[in-house]
Amino acid sequence: MQKVLITGGTGMVGKRLTKLLIRQGYSVSILSRKPLIDDQIKYFKWNINKATIDIEAFKGIDTIIHLAGANIGKKKWTDKRKKEIYNSRIDSTKLLFDYAIKHCKTLKTFISASGIGFYGTKKTDIIFDESNKAGNDFLSYVCKNWEQQAMLFKHNNIRTVILRTGVVLTDEGGIIAKMMLPVKLGLNAPIGNGKQFIPWIHIEDLCRLYIFSIENEINGIYNAVASEHSTNIEFSKALSKTMEKPFFMPKTPEFIIKLIFGEMSEIILKGNKINNSKIKETKFKFKFEKLSEALGDLLIV
Repeated sequence: MQKVLITGGTGMVGKRLTKLLIRQGYSVSILSRKPLIDDQIKYFKWNINKATIDIEAFKGIDTIIHLAGANIGKKKWTDKRKKEIYNSRIDSTKLLFDYAIKHCKTLKTFISASGIGFYGTKKTDIIFDESNKAGNDFLSYVCKNWEQQAMLFKHNNIRTVILRTGVVLTDEGGIIAKMMLPVKLGLNAPIGNGKQFIPWIHIEDLCRLYIFSIENEINGIYNAVASEHSTNIEFSKALSKTMEKPFFMPKTPEFIIKLIFGEMSEIILKGNKINNSKIKETKFKFKFEKLSEALGDLLIV
C-alpha cells in the first residue's frame, strides 16, 4: 500500500483527492494546522510560521502532494494579503523540503501544485506551453519562486512533478458558486470585454491527474487545463445555457471590477490560452474536454 502525505488536504481539491486516493487503496496522511481525528486519515500538525512539522508524518511516506497555499481570490490584495499568498507557498515548500530530506528516506515522488498565473495576465496572442518564460506580475513572481522551491526535490534525485493548474470547476465552491447567484437571478453578464480566456479543468480530472502523476514515471512541469479554450463570454453563455437561464445583460465595465477588487482584478479581466499537449502526450485522458460537458456534470439545476 502506497503512503501519501498531503498538504492542503482540507481544501477544495485536497478533500476530493483524499477521497479518491482512499477509494483506490492508498494510505493518506494530511498535514494541518489543526489536526482532526479520522478513522481513515492520519493527521499531523505543522506550523509554517514557526517552521515546524511533526516528524512522525514522514514515516514510510512514498509520495508528498503539496497543495497548500492561501486562496488568491478570497480577499483583496493588500500588501499583507500578498505576503500571505507568497509565504504560504514558498515558505511551506522550503519547510517541506528541509524536513523531508532529513526525515523521509522512503520518499520517491514529490508533486506540487502551481498555477497558470506563472505565464502572467498580460493579454497576448501566444498559446502558452511549458517552455514559455514567467510573466512579470505578482502571480508570475509567486509561481516562479514556488516552482523553484519545488525543484529542490528534483535536485536531490526525487522524482518531481509540478502541475500548473487553471481555474478548477467544482460543485463545491470556486468560480461556479460565485457565478451561479447572478445567473439564477437572470443577471448573468460577461466581465470587462468578455474576450479574456478562462483556462479551466474539472476537479475530477485534476484529481485523476494527481493520481496519474503518482502512478506513472512522468517528470517536470505540466499545464493542468482542459483542451477547450473558453472566453469569459463563452463561459457565461455556457453557464446560462446549462442552468436554462437567460443571457442578455450588458457587460460589466472594467472600471467597476477594478474598484471592487483592486490589483486582484487582473486575474478576472485578463487571461490567455494555455496549451495542454505535453500532459496529453503522457497518455493521460481527460474525461471532460468540453466546457458544456464539465458544467453539465457539475450542475444540478
